[in-house]
Order: sequence, then structure tokens, then C-alpha cells
Amino acid sequence: MSEPPAQHHLKGGEWRPLADQIAANVKNFVDGVEALSRGGGDETVPLLLLEVSQILLAGAQLGASRDVVPRGNWEPEVGDDPDLDALRAGLAIRLSAVDEYAEVFDPYADTSCLPFRISDDIAAVTADLIHGLKHYQAGRSLEALWWWQYSYFNHWGTHGGAALRALHAVVAHASLDVAEESTLLAGGTTPQTPPLLGGPIPPDPPWGGQVPPDPPWGGYIPPDPARPGGPGRARPAGQRG
Repeated sequence: MSEPPAQHHLKGGEWRPLADQIAANVKNFVDGVEALSRGGGDETVPLLLLEVSQILLAGAQLGASRDVVPRGNWEPEVGDDPDLDALRAGLAIRLSAVDEYAEVFDPYADTSCLPFRISDDIAAVTADLIHGLKHYQAGRSLEALWWWQYSYFNHWGTHGGAALRALHAVVAHASLDVAEESTLLAGGTTPQTPPLLGGPIPPDPPWGGQVPPDPPWGGYIPPDPARPGGPGRARPAGQRG
């Protein structure tokens, strides 16, 4: 199936290098988290931190790119969603006490803390990435890029960013707590806790303005939006651009 030209005067073939790069990142992430769900030992958390950081770098590249907009209003069928119950359950077991955490879903529109699970976040990210990978493997690289970019803004980027913060906190606490204990044993004093690690949070952003009621790109996105597109469904309205 040949790929139609995208908007912004970019043809499908001109997107191919980026599609190939993102697809390689996706494959590495999926393989990595599946292996960790089966057994990562004491290195599970730091290795998950690495995997999530790398895939979010790929997402940031999509976010910094022009909008990918294939011709037509219908997303081709990709088949059933992947069964990721084993991945989610395996990660939950290996993450154990650190799986559950609190997070602010939207720092601009909803500042209340919500309960999250790292295992759920990783499974959500993986599901979205596999969905796009099916397009790519079917020869629809432009469609794959559209899906990866759209769902990065709409869903998997949020879950990936939340998981990254939680995993970083676990690794940071493990390192800083050891350093603090060593300092106390040596007779020294521990440094004052910085604001981001438990101190007061300023009411307004550092630039002095008021927090906008909505995120910069438009309205508020609910915590778990339904998967857009799919067989027999139109592309979601509100595509950037």
C-alpha cells in the first residue's frame, strides 16, 4: 500500500527516516520491558528508568517535529489490542512496594494528586507503542508516525512522564538515603531538603504569572481517554496544526 502525502508539504517518504528511528526505539523498549517483567533482580528499577527515559526521548522528538497528518479521515485496522496482562503483573510483582505512587495528572488543569501504578503506566505506554508498530510493520510508516505522535500527546507521554518521575524518585532516594546515612556516621550534618524533595512549593510559577486554566495546546484531557481511531472510526478531532 503506497503512502499518501502528508500535510505541510511533506511527502510520506520524507518521514521514513524518522519512522525507522522511532520504530527501532519502540522495538527496543518493548523487548526491554518484557524482559524486565520476567525478571530483573535488584536492577529492575534503574533499568526501567533507563528504558522509560529512552522512549520518552523518542517521544520528545515526535513532539518537536511537525504534525504528521496522513490523507484521509480513517485509521486502517491493526487488529486486536495486545494482551499485556502478563507484563503488567510481572512488573507489579518485581516493583512490589514501590509500584504505587501519587502524581498530579495535569499540572495546569488538575493539581489534585491521583493514585498511579508504575506497572500500569508501563503497560499503557507499551500498548500504544505496539499499536503504532503494527502500522509500521504493515508498511504504513506515515500512519505509524501519526499514531505515535498523536498518542504521545494524548496518552502514552503522560503515563511515561509520570512513571519516569516515580522511578527517578526511587533511585534518587536509594542513593541519597545511603549518602545521608554515611554523612551521619562520619559525624557530619545533612544538607537541608530542597523544595522539590519535600520543601514548600511556591504558589505561582517562577515567571510570576498565573497558572493558565488549560494546557497550552487546548482543553483538558481526561485521565484515560478512549483509544482514538481503529477500525471503522474517524480520526479524533483536535489534531494539532
